[in-house]
Amino acid sequence: MLPAGEEAQITKLLSKYKHMNATRKEVIDVVTNYRSLTYKLQKFVFNDGSSKDLFNLQGTIPVVYKNNTYYIPICIWLMDTHPMNAPICYVKPTPTMQIKVSMYVDHNGRIYLPYLHDWQPHSSDLLSLIQIMIVVFGDFPPVYSKPKDQVAPYPTSGYIPPAGPNASSTSGGSYNLPYPTSGGSFPPYPPASGNSFGGFPPYPAPGNVMPATTSGPSSGYPPYMNYPPGAGYNSGYNPSNTSSTGTITEEHIKASLMSAVEDKIRRRLQEKVNQYQAEIDTLNRTKQELVEGSAKIDSIISRMEREQIDLQKNINILRDKEEELEKSLESLESSDGIDPDEAVTTTAPLYRQLLNAYAEEAATEDAIYYLGEALRSSVIDLETFLRHVRQLSRKQFMYRALMQKCRQKAGLAG
Repeated sequence: MLPAGEEAQITKLLSKYKHMNATRKEVIDVVTNYRSLTYKLQKFVFNDGSSKDLFNLQGTIPVVYKNNTYYIPICIWLMDTHPMNAPICYVKPTPTMQIKVSMYVDHNGRIYLPYLHDWQPHSSDLLSLIQIMIVVFGDFPPVYSKPKDQVAPYPTSGYIPPAGPNASSTSGGSYNLPYPTSGGSFPPYPPASGNSFGGFPPYPAPGNVMPATTSGPSSGYPPYMNYPPGAGYNSGYNPSNTSSTGTITEEHIKASLMSAVEDKIRRRLQEKVNQYQAEIDTLNRTKQELVEGSAKIDSIISRMEREQIDLQKNINILRDKEEELEKSLESLESSDGIDPDEAVTTTAPLYRQLLNAYAEEAATEDAIYYLGEALRSSVIDLETFLRHVRQLSRKQFMYRALMQKCRQKAGLAG
């Protein structure tokens, strides 16, 4: 757990970030697990010349390389939209270190990882990023020691400080920690006294590195990378094969050069294999996305074809209905007129009698209604109203009785 003061300081530095709570949680997790990393708010200059105050984490992370623990100085810049955008990561070598360019680190120290390339806002986080850096740098160290003729010598005691959280300075600016040198890369050779092959310099003793330039024919070879040897590494040297004069024979030089070239080719080949494998994985993911997209497109096309067929059927139906309407309009326009009595026909005389009785009963009902309205308006007197209502009521009763009897005969009474 971080002290409350540090959490408040982190919150203050992240106050202008769009997703402050999520970014604050990730930063606290990283600082809690890696106490050698410190945090600052500094100005970051982009490639287009623009600058912005961004939060960064800088310090060292422990990397295990060939059973030894080393400390790699890094700097992680968080965008103000974090975690929606991936952070920008750099290796920051000290004056005694030099960047080793690889598929993961360029000559400026910029770090390129598949995890950064495929950054997912809701699943990727800083703690996982640092752990992936530790694993990758354990296979491909991003820095190595400069030759001793260029910088002050490293300690040769072979002491490796523990990879604990208090092993490095919390300032993140100085890393007085050992990193792989060429010490022990090749077994010691006898001194070059009496060497008949004066054009070839003697092999370095443990703790030394090959000089950058030599005056002999071997000056065309670059200095060997300062990596510690792997387990079981064989340089081809056998002390029992040296001559009694203690000189290096041509066989020794040939075997050592072949071993060095083989090791270098093996490393280059492994780098290419890893690079091509990463490209293949990316292409496979792209292929999978394209296949899924093709399936979706095929489904959409099939649905559109079905909808087009249905639409064409509906269009044909509408055209048929339109033709029917046009024919009906023509027949209506050409006819002389419509007889209301002939407009409604029945299928049997019983149904016609029922229809006529219903019409008479409805007319009687209307007549009684309008007689009431006339009485209310004083158009007729009460005696006249009662006389006509009595007559109409008798008719209405007869019509209703006739309707009931017709319904019973027709089987419609319920």
